[in-house]
Amino acid sequence: MPTCWGRAFSAILGLLVITGARAGDQRTISAGDCTFAARPDDFMGREARVRRDVSSTAVKLGRVLPRTASTAQPANTIPHRNFIDDYIFGSMAAQKVPSARLTTDEEFFRRINVDLIGRIPDPDAVRAFIADTTPSKRDDMIEKLLASPEFTDRWTMWMGDLLQNTYASSNVSRQVGGRDAFFWWIKLAVDKNTSLRDMAYQTIVAQGNTYDLNVGATNFVYGMTTPMGPIQDTYDTFLSKTAQTYLGIAYYDCLLCHNGRGHLDSISLWGSGVTRAQAWQMAAFFSRVRMARNPQVNGQPLYLSEEITDSATGTYDLNTTYGNRPNRQPVGTVKSMTPVYRDGQVPVDGKGTWRDAYAGFLTSDPMFARNFANRLWKQFFNLGLVDPVDTMDPARLDPNNPPPSPWTLQASNPQLLERLAQEFANNNFGLREYIRLIVRSNAYQLSSRYDGDWNLNYVPLFARHYPRRLDAEEIADAIVKATGVSGAYTAVGWPDTQVAWAMQLPDTVSGGPVAAFMNTFLRGNRDTQQRSQAGSILQQLTLMNDPFVLNRNKVAASPVLANIAKMTDNNAAVEQMFLTFLSRYPGDDERAVAVGALNAANTTTLHNNAVEDLAWVLMNKLDFLFSY
Repeated sequence: MPTCWGRAFSAILGLLVITGARAGDQRTISAGDCTFAARPDDFMGREARVRRDVSSTAVKLGRVLPRTASTAQPANTIPHRNFIDDYIFGSMAAQKVPSARLTTDEEFFRRINVDLIGRIPDPDAVRAFIADTTPSKRDDMIEKLLASPEFTDRWTMWMGDLLQNTYASSNVSRQVGGRDAFFWWIKLAVDKNTSLRDMAYQTIVAQGNTYDLNVGATNFVYGMTTPMGPIQDTYDTFLSKTAQTYLGIAYYDCLLCHNGRGHLDSISLWGSGVTRAQAWQMAAFFSRVRMARNPQVNGQPLYLSEEITDSATGTYDLNTTYGNRPNRQPVGTVKSMTPVYRDGQVPVDGKGTWRDAYAGFLTSDPMFARNFANRLWKQFFNLGLVDPVDTMDPARLDPNNPPPSPWTLQASNPQLLERLAQEFANNNFGLREYIRLIVRSNAYQLSSRYDGDWNLNYVPLFARHYPRRLDAEEIADAIVKATGVSGAYTAVGWPDTQVAWAMQLPDTVSGGPVAAFMNTFLRGNRDTQQRSQAGSILQQLTLMNDPFVLNRNKVAASPVLANIAKMTDNNAAVEQMFLTFLSRYPGDDERAVAVGALNAANTTTLHNNAVEDLAWVLMNKLDFLFSY
């Protein structure tokens, strides 16, 4: 190689070309034999172009992975492991679309570890799994991961995102005490495999102090507080957020301002027929909730917390002329609204609070099961059966009751979505049970490589696995695990407490010195910024130059790299590096380049430099960033 010599590693099938400068120095992006050229289409786009971008990313990542002898194969030749396979492969077979091959053990093992627990596997574990000839080894590994404490950490983070647990938002400040109470409530519920229906119910009806660990769900209620307007704005927020979170229906935020007709006609068949008055009736379920700041505990105020209670009286009054929404004025002689659920159900006097009634109606609503079935599907397939996931249209989901023309059923596979929702409900809305169903399917275990001619029309068929860019916390933890150099993960408000892994943080604004690194990868703030998988040049530059990376790919700092540097067999050292960082063996071209570079380093110092450079290259490879 010109001027770059053996310390720089060329890009063969995705092995990056780097500058003549050593790994650890600042790098520039420029043309030439020894530079890294970033291409805009290497990054995932916005969800508005989700099908095109999912397809593009899958194709692109497939190009950088080592090829196997397998090719795309007829869908009817893939074994069916459960009803998911019946629907997915049946749909492909009916349209004569070939399927990707099944994953190799390398591909499956990395994917299942990252998707279930948010961690890349140990190199020895990869070797052991590949060598294991037990027919049930994939199912056995799934069970092991489902039962692990790392699973609890990863899905506590997922639920924290969904429930928007953060210590401060644009509307309210739960303070650290409230955030922590909510965090531990979520974590305990995930650890105990509490039904998602029960979790949702509790977040809606919770009463008590927001700092009380036993009733941490009160912080969900408190998060509905909406300043700069009348109390009805808070009732409206309660409805819009619970409907979006638990029913996958984001349109109430529109309907609480105006009728759907004339506004949602081309977007939602259901929404086009809903009136503002009906939305008010839904919001009326929350018109008796009360929140008191600085409540008295044993005669002393517990500052900064809230006491959540329910009043015995109260209605949704149509008497506002200011605030966050258009005026609420009487409709004829009607001056206030009382609760009516969207299907016509009303609370029964003497049977709990109005919030109790709403929680019961919502968790029994068919949309509740559909929503979670779809959200979790997207988490594992990187594309929802309905996508975006919070745009579900209740009038276009039931395959036994299709909408009138020109409307069509909304889900890409409506029969599958209905069956998934039914199965989810039949298993008491258990998170682990539903995830087990998904990841055991061969539809989930398809390779992301598609060696046939890929067509954009194949995207809704799930003819291949669509790679998911790792979340910010997963990227940070992957770097820590691969190098063995721990991170200083500090939560806001925990000055004397650090956690070992980013996935254990209580929110997405914490992280101490590592926070800036993770923010580059768009983890969001659980308020005004949603978590995103979008890519950027800044992310590539961060992986190249950020101290979080550069301080860990040093033989003197990393016990993992130090042990590899001591290996006398360079071929074995390269294998260990690839297994450590990418959970796979190198391809032939990759092996030739990497081994050649290590062989060219003829002193201890140069050899250590070459090991460090290879570590840097592997952390900058596209497949390091993805669950593929």
